[in-house]
Amino acid sequence: MPEVIFTVELPDGATKECYSPSSVVRRYFEKGEEMLLAEFVQRSRKALAEASERVRAKFGFGCSSAAAQLSEIERWSQGYTQDAVIRIVSI
Repeated sequence: MPEVIFTVELPDGATKECYSPSSVVRRYFEKGEEMLLAEFVQRSRKALAEASERVRAKFGFGCSSAAAQLSEIERWSQGYTQDAVIRIVSI
């Protein structure tokens, strides 16, 4: 199960690296894609939950790193308006 690091550019120009324990995240995001922050958070919830379930299916337990990454995304997203635009820099 290949892990994936994806980088997002926030509305203020800062970048954040995000972790997924599974390549399933590539079904949710594409390099260069722009979206509203609220949509990014929603897709992140789905992608990281699915990634964690893949870990559970293989190893018998969910991925705490996926849960921690989602918590981090939710934390820093609160500093922006939900209609702010973010961009997927790399995946």
